[in-house]
Amino acid sequence: MASSLICSETQSRVSSVLNRDVKQFGKKFMFDSNEETCWNSDQGECQWVSLDFPKSVRVSELQVQFQGGFSAKACRIEGCPKDGDLRVLSNFYPEDNNSLQISFKLSEAPAVDKIKIMFENSVDFFGRIIVYSLDILGETAT
Repeated sequence: MASSLICSETQSRVSSVLNRDVKQFGKKFMFDSNEETCWNSDQGECQWVSLDFPKSVRVSELQVQFQGGFSAKACRIEGCPKDGDLRVLSNFYPEDNNSLQISFKLSEAPAVDKIKIMFENSVDFFGRIIVYSLDILGETAT
């Protein structure tokens, strides 16, 4: 059964933070289960989030909650083993609303140690992305 792959040992990076204000809009707020906080990217053409897992994993589902008006029209999940090159695992097309979107399922994903989620074609004119919640579900690869 799939469960959250994000743990305290998972290392995350983001493309940018609005005005570099990590205390108010930092990456940690995507994972804190608080609906009042969020990661807010700065403006730019393509924003992203990368996650390095402590063990190899098989990703089966992505759950994301954007702020309406600050979502991406097209997204892709890339993954790779520890010392490999990123390759596309799946493309998905989120809705531009505030609800938790859990319909992005991956079938037969390979074992990966790192994933990168690319948020392309932001709905926002300046290219900003706002994510209230992000979770990656799957299982540890054996």
